[in-house]
Amino acid sequence: MNRLRLAILLLASCFGFVSVPPAHAASDSYRYDTVHSQIVFSIDHDGFSRPLGRLHIAQGSLRFDPDDWSKSSTELDIDMHSLDMGDTAWNEAVCKGSLLDCKTYPTAHFVSTSVERKDDTHGVLHGTLTLHGVSQPVDLPFRVNRIGKTIYGLHTVAGFSATATLDRTAFGINGFPNAIGHSVAIWLELEGIRNSSSNDKEHP
Repeated sequence: MNRLRLAILLLASCFGFVSVPPAHAASDSYRYDTVHSQIVFSIDHDGFSRPLGRLHIAQGSLRFDPDDWSKSSTELDIDMHSLDMGDTAWNEAVCKGSLLDCKTYPTAHFVSTSVERKDDTHGVLHGTLTLHGVSQPVDLPFRVNRIGKTIYGLHTVAGFSATATLDRTAFGINGFPNAIGHSVAIWLELEGIRNSSSNDKEHP
């Protein structure tokens, strides 16, 4: 009798008479796409303007669970030598010891401590940023832009936009206090490629 009931249940499930609950989606692991992931910042120049600069992510990874954001996490390194202020001489000046000191501190490091979900697409990433040899807590409000296959279908990509505001003096970057502002506005555009066995690359 038990075998007969089991056979009936299996047949019923095959034809849709018995509902089978979907499997819970686990968090996926991603590696940052260092081409499409960029960091843009702006800082006051003696009250005249707020020039823009750009930095690149050297490497990093993230885990994202669309069902339970609290299980998500990220860690990344920022290449300080990638600094681009639009002028070679200006880049070299900002990288000197009086400011970023890129020779002594060639990378900045961020590691998340928790992820707070606000609604279906917005959250806050809490973590620790180590910059210029100093570690400080940082909160990054972010938006989940899209998770899906690329147009070429080779990869699954997770895309995020985030913002932050830092006080450079909190990280010991104190040079030129009368000419350069303390508050730094930051925008992050991030893409992560889901890890798989495929090593294929897509362009652009």
